[in-house]
Amino acid sequence: MNIEQFREYCLALPAVTEEFPFGEETLVYKVKGKIFALTQLDNFESINLKCDPEIAVELRERYEGVTPGYHMNKKHWNTVEVHANIPSRLIYEWIKDSYDLVVKSLPKKDREALLS
Repeated sequence: MNIEQFREYCLALPAVTEEFPFGEETLVYKVKGKIFALTQLDNFESINLKCDPEIAVELRERYEGVTPGYHMNKKHWNTVEVHANIPSRLIYEWIKDSYDLVVKSLPKKDREALLS
């Protein structure tokens, strides 16, 4: 996976915006104003993704390239090394899982608007 593939995948999800709230070097993806993925623009080596706390620990134990979220709440976020020995299909799945977790936490009105 390269940064363009990452960008295209994130932007193809419903109601996603691409922003730079932490400076021009940190690329952030949000759904309805809530972050679900972020990475360094100049150095695409890892992605921070939201994750169910129980699954987050399991992924860290199973994959060497998955660690507690860098500069994030370690309970709810993982940092995934994109060049580690992790199949791209899994990384895409984890991006979608992150997106879905954030959507699930949105107010009912916003969730329903995304589904329609």
